[in-house]
Amino acid sequence: MTDDSEQEHARVADEARETARAAEERARAEAERIMAETDRIAAEASTGEEALRQLGVIYGGLIGVAVVMTQPFLAATNLDTSARISITAFAVAIPLLAALVLVNRQEVYRRRRTTSVMVTQAIAQAAAVVGIVAGFWHITWVAGVTFLVVAVVAVGVHSAGFWRVEAPTGVASPSR
Repeated sequence: MTDDSEQEHARVADEARETARAAEERARAEAERIMAETDRIAAEASTGEEALRQLGVIYGGLIGVAVVMTQPFLAATNLDTSARISITAFAVAIPLLAALVLVNRQEVYRRRRTTSVMVTQAIAQAAAVVGIVAGFWHITWVAGVTFLVVAVVAVGVHSAGFWRVEAPTGVASPSR
């Protein structure tokens, strides 16, 4: 082999090594990106599953409260306006919440949410809250207003806590 041919061979080998090194770096970067995306998708999926489970607890809890709060009114012979509002609101809320519990079980089983029940969800939850507020109002208006204010605060606490806990790593750091 001549010196020119050996130099050409060495140059081609160096270029091949450099091309291979660059390809390896690109492959590693792409693998890291894919792993990060996989972690992000898994975190979102687990957040969605937890949200579905929490909705089931919310629906069941509202049904339980509605059933307990309607019992004293069943035996009453004369109901004032707040009691009638409470009973009517619960008459709307209980069947809708029961239907939502069944849909929620299917959502949990399929691990995905349906958007077709959003209006029903809003009506059922609003009717349950109206029924609870009116039931407390039946006892005293102060209790009704207090429940309404604290319920709004509780929704904020739950939302902030849920998203703080479920935030991807690095977005929200735990404070102790």
